[in-house]
Amino acid sequence: MAETVTQLLEERAGDSGTAVIADERTWTWAEYVAEGRRTAAAVLDATDPDRPVHVGVLLGNTPAMLIALAAGALGGYVTVGVNDTRRGESLTADLRRADCQILLTDAAHRGLVEGLDLSGITVIDTSSPEWAGRLESAGPLEPHSVPGPADPFMLIFTSGTSGDPKPVRFAHMMIPFAGPPLVGRFEVTADDVCYLSMPLFHSAALLGGYCVALSSGAAMVPAHFSASAFLDDVRRFGVTYMNYVGKPLAYILATPSRPDDADSTLRVAFGNEATDRDIDEFARRFDCAVWDGFGSTELAIIITREPGTPAGSIGKGFPGVAIYDRSTGTECPRAQFNAVGALSNADEAVGELVNTSGGGLFTGYYNDEVSTSDRLRDGMYWSGDLAYTDDDGWIYLAGRTGDWLRVDGENLAAGPIERVLQRLPALNRVAVYAVPDPVVGDAVMAAVVLNDYASLTPDELTDFLAAQPDLSPKAWPSFLRIADDLPVTATNKILKRTLKSDGLEVGDDVLWTRAPRSASYVPDGEARPRRGVGLHANQTAADSPR
Repeated sequence: MAETVTQLLEERAGDSGTAVIADERTWTWAEYVAEGRRTAAAVLDATDPDRPVHVGVLLGNTPAMLIALAAGALGGYVTVGVNDTRRGESLTADLRRADCQILLTDAAHRGLVEGLDLSGITVIDTSSPEWAGRLESAGPLEPHSVPGPADPFMLIFTSGTSGDPKPVRFAHMMIPFAGPPLVGRFEVTADDVCYLSMPLFHSAALLGGYCVALSSGAAMVPAHFSASAFLDDVRRFGVTYMNYVGKPLAYILATPSRPDDADSTLRVAFGNEATDRDIDEFARRFDCAVWDGFGSTELAIIITREPGTPAGSIGKGFPGVAIYDRSTGTECPRAQFNAVGALSNADEAVGELVNTSGGGLFTGYYNDEVSTSDRLRDGMYWSGDLAYTDDDGWIYLAGRTGDWLRVDGENLAAGPIERVLQRLPALNRVAVYAVPDPVVGDAVMAAVVLNDYASLTPDELTDFLAAQPDLSPKAWPSFLRIADDLPVTATNKILKRTLKSDGLEVGDDVLWTRAPRSASYVPDGEARPRRGVGLHANQTAADSPR
């Protein structure tokens, strides 16, 4: 059984089945492996073997990117996934932090590095005649090394939702570990077509898409994600399997529905961070199975949904997954819920998701012992994600460690508030976070995006909140920001730190304010009608609020 990406690719070297489908052409697996070897030989001709042989790839989701991934594995060097949403000094810092000596880019991305101080880094434009000549003249491949299971296949930067991105040592063994279970669960064969529209520089696409194709022999369709083009792509390429991370299902669902939405080849969508409502609606609208799990970039925490998973839960964890209090190093008590289903012991029950048995497949951050030690403390892996678990072991996310809100002496977690707001049909995406309040410590602020062609009035919001028996009076947002879009990472995760830094300065967005102890929302300044625009669209009043 293969233990590395290199071995998986070598097993496909004589496979005449389709590997890559693009508008311009298709590649068989044999051709794909051969292109990978040729690319690796050309890259190694340009490297200094006395330096870390780290090759950055600043490319989109294209056949060239897929070939670059194969080249790194076959050439025995480390591929560095470069986030193409980074700019200027941040981009330079990423390249230097990962010790890149070669950077592969193309005409679409070359402008991102023009004018940057990249001394010591050889930039190669893979869309140029010069690169074509390098490929033509490259001799037989002599790999830099023969990777073992624990050796890094890639350096993959974290999403950066709570700080600067860190390069994770993404081990070779992670692909053959993740692929076969998904292939078996979804009965994927060489006749399937995998849609890879999530960024291939990030682990989500590798562990939810690339690994499935490589393990099964299914074809891959690399694509730039567009909500409006999604269904057309599915039909044009005969897509049967797709992976997602973050909010893509919400973006797609924000587009107008059509009577024939269910008429396609799509049968499985696999990913993480979709809401219960989006999972159910996407499955219904496109007549496919949707399976949502949870896993960190480091793959040290794995949580899977099982039959009977309660609403709001992300499932049950693999052995060793637990909720711990970081300050005491002890396991948190199980969550308690009141008569209306609201979490009643958040102070005790909400803690950090950990792996008590260690780091799992996490082999550390590259050149960052401090961050690695912080993650692997007291023999456990600390994820930075807040969560709580009920008496039956079902786990509920509560946000990141920075998502605590202290409102009038009570600790609140953002996650449960977001899940309540997501019940409001007009809303497509929601982020809850704290803004300073001179009286009560923190005030609850929510930033929302409406569904396409949906509308919302202050009275409708008040009526909705009053009808949610499991929403604490202190959890009612004091401020509501209605936006056309929310800032996100390259992997579609909402950047709350950007929203927090904005505070009440919302620019052209609409801001509604609720006065203390009032249940009414008042538009800040002149009230304007607002209609939701999905990202990539062109692509008992029992408790009174405090």
